[in-house]
Amino acid sequence: MSLADVLLSAGPRSEAAVELAFFGRLVGSWDVAVTNHHPDGASEELLGEWHFGWVLDGRAIQDVWLAPSRAERARTGDESGEWGATLRFYDPRIKAIRSTWIGPARGWVLPFIARQQGEEMVLEGTFDGVLTRWIFSDVKPGSFQWRAVESADDGRTWRLRQQMVASRP
Repeated sequence: MSLADVLLSAGPRSEAAVELAFFGRLVGSWDVAVTNHHPDGASEELLGEWHFGWVLDGRAIQDVWLAPSRAERARTGDESGEWGATLRFYDPRIKAIRSTWIGPARGWVLPFIARQQGEEMVLEGTFDGVLTRWIFSDVKPGSFQWRAVESADDGRTWRLRQQMVASRP
């Protein structure tokens, strides 16, 4: 038996399906165009990939995010960037989704609380005194958008840090 045999699930458990439905629409593989926005106003673009799947007996959704993508790494020989994972599950005690991003290249462990707000899923956390929101929007069967914004003044002003446009390969 392999790790994949006990980690991966064919779909959600009935008690998790409704609460995780927003993220359930993302299950599968995506190509992503990433734009990083720097404080000085400069930006950089790179290609990545994002893979979502049901895990933990259908109680959670996990993703693996790679940037640059494996194809770009093979083409350029660039091994920098990030290869990280997020685990998301519904917590009935707080009536929200707990989501934790693990980014080993930078040593990041970022816990968020996620709630649907209209057509968007907003993940919110505070890191080193900076309020951070990761927002999934415009989710369609073949595409979605994602953006990261930060506020150092308790939400009075926001700065765009990163954005992605995802499409099915």
